[in-house]
Amino acid sequence: MKLFRSRRRRSLSPGSALRKATKRPPAPDKAVLRPPAPGPRSRDREAPAEDAGRSTVLLVLLMLVGATVIGRAAQVQLVEHREWSELAARQHIGQEEALAPRGRILAREGTPIAISVTRYSVGISPRELREAEAAIRLLSAELGLDQRRVRKAVESDRLWVVLPGRYSSIALSALNELDGVYLLPEISRHLPQGELARHLIGQVSDGTGLGGIEQAFDSFLEGTPGREMLVRDGRRREIPGRRVVVVQPEAGLDVVTTIDLGLQEIALQAIDEAILETGAVGGDIVMADPRTGEILALASRRDGAASLAAVTTPFEPGSTLKPITVAGLLEREAASLDDSVEVNDGRWTINGRTLHDVGAQGAMTVADALRISSNVGVAKAAQALSPGAQYELLRDFGLGTPTGIELPGEVSGMLRRPEAWTAQSAASLAIGYEVSVTSIQLAMAYSALANGGRLMKPLLVREVRDRNGAVVASNEPAAVRRPVSAATADAIMEVLTEVVEDGTATAARLASFKVAGKSGTARLYDPDRGYEDGAYSSSFVGAFPAEAPQLLIVVKLERPQGEYYGGAVAAPVTRAAMQAILASREQHLDRRALLAQAEEGRPNAFVGRSFRSDGEAAGPRFTAFGFEGSGPSGSGSRSLGSPPIPEPGVVPKVEGLEARVAARRLHAAGLRIVWAGSGRVVGTVPTAGEAISRGDTVRIMTRGSPWAGRR
Repeated sequence: MKLFRSRRRRSLSPGSALRKATKRPPAPDKAVLRPPAPGPRSRDREAPAEDAGRSTVLLVLLMLVGATVIGRAAQVQLVEHREWSELAARQHIGQEEALAPRGRILAREGTPIAISVTRYSVGISPRELREAEAAIRLLSAELGLDQRRVRKAVESDRLWVVLPGRYSSIALSALNELDGVYLLPEISRHLPQGELARHLIGQVSDGTGLGGIEQAFDSFLEGTPGREMLVRDGRRREIPGRRVVVVQPEAGLDVVTTIDLGLQEIALQAIDEAILETGAVGGDIVMADPRTGEILALASRRDGAASLAAVTTPFEPGSTLKPITVAGLLEREAASLDDSVEVNDGRWTINGRTLHDVGAQGAMTVADALRISSNVGVAKAAQALSPGAQYELLRDFGLGTPTGIELPGEVSGMLRRPEAWTAQSAASLAIGYEVSVTSIQLAMAYSALANGGRLMKPLLVREVRDRNGAVVASNEPAAVRRPVSAATADAIMEVLTEVVEDGTATAARLASFKVAGKSGTARLYDPDRGYEDGAYSSSFVGAFPAEAPQLLIVVKLERPQGEYYGGAVAAPVTRAAMQAILASREQHLDRRALLAQAEEGRPNAFVGRSFRSDGEAAGPRFTAFGFEGSGPSGSGSRSLGSPPIPEPGVVPKVEGLEARVAARRLHAAGLRIVWAGSGRVVGTVPTAGEAISRGDTVRIMTRGSPWAGRR
């Protein structure tokens, strides 16, 4: 019997089986020890530990961030609260200056010439309007606007709409309670007297004076600005209607001028009329009180526009300088009025230049040479003065230096020093050439002759007052120097009285009062072309009354057409102005003194007289103030100030005149006047020369008139 082995396998432990199955590799030279690779269960045990560490770090970081935020918030809220609040306020709330009203500019009698006026524009915030229809009706009624325009603004999608126009606070009082309607104040400069003194006043831009008194006295006129708060949106744009004044502005000081409005109106009318009648391109008129240097009226025109040419545009004075030359001869005892001077046949050649006279022959006294305005006689007499003495004489009378009048832009004119003179200069200067002056310089020089020899500083402002009327600063009359003695000045004034009585300026004579004066005519000089043929400046200076002058008037016309001699062109303007002044009871005159000086035996002072005397070449006749006639005593007894007599049944010609001057002339003709706008007249309806009856209406058209261009 065969024995078989059992096939049942022996159970082996895992360790033994592994040992059996594993063959050991041959041992290396050096044993390498490696950590056993972790098994799956080992990795599972390490994961929670790593996650816990990460969570801890994250938590710590979050706590630090939170602590930082909380700390910073606490710092902002507790420590930096004020700074951050101010920053937020600056971003949404701003402050700006509140413009202060400027002080007033007043005439000498206290009448306002320039004032600050607050006007309001009306702004609408459509989204804030509660009762749109009621608002539309009220806005339309109060502002005088068409309802359709107001409705368009109210129903607009815009956040803010400003309605057209500027309104007074009284006109807008009914709008104060409307929600969504805001009144926006704007300060502007207003001239109550219109164009009467605009050129003297100047203008204002952004609260600063430009030109004239506005600029010269800006530091007094400007007020103290206030402060106002405004609100801005997120884009830093101002939200309209949210301004609040936190510091009230203070108005500026008042400036009281020396200007007499009555004289200023007469002066402006006189120069306008003279330019129109003579065809001149421009002219100046200055009225001053020779005793104080106060400027009572000043008007200049150039190419139809008002200007300050009387202080900014010099000219060669011509014969109006001769009285100063003769005064220098008397003062330095180089000659007397009775000294004889030979004029031969009215021609004298000196160093290549020939001087001419019209009608003068033989020998004459120095007084006669001045009375008939002899170029040869005065120039020959002046040879007794050395160049240095002649130069000092002219400087002493204020030539070649600014007068110091309170207006910006004044020029000094031209007076060269003796070392720059030519061989002909002394003779030329003696008769008013090779020297240039302004009308204001000429007025002050003649004032020195009229007041006894004192050269006065011109005054345009009397004082500065606060709003309560208290005087803050004042200008007192001031004598700059004494160029000649009282005796010399009086002697010259006597000769100048003869000039008007029976000399070259008889067209300036008055009926009952003596006038002292001197006319001048000079060719115009172009620096590039020399003296122009047929181009002249005509001037006249008159002092009234001659015995004790209260008023001095300078009239200068540039490029008059036709007649150009100062005695025939400028002197009548002075006379017309003086007659108009006498006719007014409110002007700057001491009437008791005038009555005492009135001559016995002369016709009444208010009788119209001719602008020309017997034997004088006919010049233009000025009718702006109602004077016409012929002959020494006139042809009628119509009182000064009564209407001029136009051609019967015909519309007077007023084109080119200022509207107010034209209106006065038409009214004086017995006509009714209708006009709108301001400025110069461009036409009338009916036109000049058309038939018309007294009491009919004439429509005046100016450049700014809505009727301009329509007949």
